[in-house]
Amino acid sequence: MIYIAAHKKFDVPNQPGYVPLQVGAEGKKSLGYLADNTGDNISSKNSNYCELTGLYWIWKNTNDQYKGLVHYRRYFSNHLNQNEILSEKDIEQSLKKYDVILPFYRTIKKTLIEDYCEISGFKNDLDKTHEIVKRKYPEYLSAYEKVMNGNQIHFFNMMIAKKKVFDNYCKWLFDILFELEKEVDLTGYNDYQKRIYGFLSERLLNVYFEYNNYEVMECGVINTEENWDNLKKIRTALKRTILYYVQLLLK
Repeated sequence: MIYIAAHKKFDVPNQPGYVPLQVGAEGKKSLGYLADNTGDNISSKNSNYCELTGLYWIWKNTNDQYKGLVHYRRYFSNHLNQNEILSEKDIEQSLKKYDVILPFYRTIKKTLIEDYCEISGFKNDLDKTHEIVKRKYPEYLSAYEKVMNGNQIHFFNMMIAKKKVFDNYCKWLFDILFELEKEVDLTGYNDYQKRIYGFLSERLLNVYFEYNNYEVMECGVINTEENWDNLKKIRTALKRTILYYVQLLLK
């Protein structure tokens, strides 16, 4: 099952296998979707963990053969038609060959360390994360340093994976983040900077799959809001063009 992280009402894709999941639902009005404040959950941490409260909920409260997390505006795209959302059938077929589906690598102009510091302004977060990885998962240290000093990244905290792969990743990730949470003081961070664990996990995902020998399928990502904005721009430009030629004909 693919769960769609959402914090507001949206047009749910008419696709089997996709289910909306309200993240940060604790203390909020219900959207009428599944909610991450039921069962074993960390919903109250959403302001710091972002969509990871949904990831945690999926890990702890579902037993699907394969599990995925996408966003209300971002989905994996069909390889043959980049404007179509990856179908349940294509996902099932792909996971017969691959262990996990991730967004295509993106190459950025800075290292992941520099990019993180530009976003948050607090390199101390990374220093503490490095020490926790060194202390708890020393076998990952080389992969961590390679990834963080490199400039390639799978963005968006999106993935679809076989159950075992998904659950193992979550166990590793949250073990690190919960340890970090004990050591980090967020005093002085603004609301954006306080999304620390969401930002860090976006980088740690790359460390995990750099180290582990899983078969990874890379896939394009559709941003439905951008696609809609582009469509509106095209329609506006077309209307202006038609109006221009109508005016010429009437002269």
